[in-house]
Amino acid sequence: MTETTLLLLGLKMAIAATIVVAASVIAERSRPFIAAMVATLPVSAGPAFVFLALDHDVDFVRLTMIGAMVTNIATAAYSLAYVLAARRMRTAQALLAAFLAWGLCGIALRQIDWNLPGAFIASIAAFLVAIPLARRFASNERASAPPRAWYAIPLRALAVATLVGLVTTLSWTLGPYNSGMLVAFPIVLTSIIVILQPRIGGRQTSAMIANGLVGLLGLGVALGVAAWQTPSIGSLPALGLGLAICLIWNGAIVAWRVVRLHSSSTSPRSL
Repeated sequence: MTETTLLLLGLKMAIAATIVVAASVIAERSRPFIAAMVATLPVSAGPAFVFLALDHDVDFVRLTMIGAMVTNIATAAYSLAYVLAARRMRTAQALLAAFLAWGLCGIALRQIDWNLPGAFIASIAAFLVAIPLARRFASNERASAPPRAWYAIPLRALAVATLVGLVTTLSWTLGPYNSGMLVAFPIVLTSIIVILQPRIGGRQTSAMIANGLVGLLGLGVALGVAAWQTPSIGSLPALGLGLAICLIWNGAIVAWRVVRLHSSSTSPRSL
């Protein structure tokens, strides 16, 4: 790599790390529901997609979005496995169960030659099954957390920066589908779990992940719409449209929650 290329790569990694660290700090200080709505925004995938769009043509980016949408289905399996395991296992064991589910689901999904309509329908169907299964674990009780370990922020920043660096440098050899898998790797959820479960316990952390399945459904919808529109309007405008969908989706869920709390004479501060 030339010096200019290395500097650009470093800038991309720094930008992505800053965005995800800011979002996850907000998540830490909120109740599980709001934390989930923040954590499931594309704070990691978004920057990675932007950098891919700057380096590749619209066909590559579109296929990468389809790969990410399919991989997001595997993240539903990751979430369900973690929610069940974290209530009785330590952090490392619960994450091992989650990644085992993610890997097995990803391998199974990889056997299918996906097109956009099929991936979109499969994504909707998967989350319509996963969300009800996790609903009884999606409490919204605030937990008091001890002070954050000194390494928490640097660890989170390093994890996300590494992911963006890998996506940017390996996309030329991985191809679009595998690049999409890498973009959609649940790095934000994992980094938050690694930091939060030892501090507030598996029950509370699993409640956040259970709440987050609705947000992940919105991410899948956003990826599908962005992939559909990419050939017509271009990669970057389509990514902007996808981001808008994620923001509107999660915002609408929060607004619906506030209205429901008001209708039951409960203060919205319980969010």
